[in-house]
Amino acid sequence: MSSSLSFLASSQQLWLRPKIVGVAATPFPRTQSRSLVVEAKATTKREDRTARHTRIRKKVEGTPERPRLAVFRSHKHIYVQVIDDTKMHTLASASTMQKPISEEFDYTSGPTVEVAKKVGEVIAMCVK
Repeated sequence: MSSSLSFLASSQQLWLRPKIVGVAATPFPRTQSRSLVVEAKATTKREDRTARHTRIRKKVEGTPERPRLAVFRSHKHIYVQVIDDTKMHTLASASTMQKPISEEFDYTSGPTVEVAKKVGEVIAMCVK
């Protein structure tokens, strides 16, 4: 071929290459149809708890006149804090690990309603 027609030869080679066609690009697949597998997003309890916490914290803010009450309940204990968000200070805290509460109750199955009431009374005394 002449040099003026060499570009045609290279363009012909491009057209002669096989096309790569994906499954989604074919309008009517000739093979068996493939099923679409959708997986649900699996989150852990900790991820759910932190998502709830951030969602609530967007709306709730503690002030010196009306501080925020933060409660965390684990399988064994209850932790309570009274927080002033303007100064970023914890004003008072109480938990079932503190001696007045832990000595009074002998619980084996984790915190109960009675234990939670006692923690509430202790935190109320601390805040007053």
